[in-house]
Amino acid sequence: MSSYRTTGISLLIILIAALLIGITTADILTGETTDITEQDIVKMTEEVINEISTYIQIKDQKGKYFEENNVFRIKKIAIWISPLVSQNIDLSKLTIQLDDGEKVIFLTYNGLAQNMQSSSLFDQPIWDDLTGYNFGFLPICDIDNSIVDYDMMNENSDNAYILFKIPQEISMENGDELTVTLFPSTGITRITDLKAPLPTRSIVTFE
Repeated sequence: MSSYRTTGISLLIILIAALLIGITTADILTGETTDITEQDIVKMTEEVINEISTYIQIKDQKGKYFEENNVFRIKKIAIWISPLVSQNIDLSKLTIQLDDGEKVIFLTYNGLAQNMQSSSLFDQPIWDDLTGYNFGFLPICDIDNSIVDYDMMNENSDNAYILFKIPQEISMENGDELTVTLFPSTGITRITDLKAPLPTRSIVTFE
């Protein structure tokens, strides 16, 4: 077991214990029973585990709607990621899995990483090289340019958008859900569930 995982588990135990002690103390001092249920504790515990054991953090998730035959579909997705701690994350070995409940499709990285060419996220030139079966990176903060030059995130200050187009086999209309799983070369996989919101505007943010 690695030192990172050992430290994470120890910290998790401390956090859970502190949480339970805090709830019990509050009950004793106030003489009232808190509204926190076992389900709430399980949820909080899962959130703590998720943050401690995941090396890649997701900071933002955006999509862009396009109209086809009077039907609005999300065709482009951008996910903002950064490392949890300073470490070497080989982006060339990252794999992305898309699962809409009926189809599972894997996206690969083929060296597409470009610095921002304009202020508009969904109008970057890199989108022209994305096919729906690959993905690329758009650095937001990368002091040593390691993402573009070496396909590497090496500092916790590194921030970048993962960019990909929705494959033709998958449709993301209002209410449709898509599970995106990031498989890094090291560390724990990161899973995020995206649900297409109402197309009240072309660019939307996933909750």
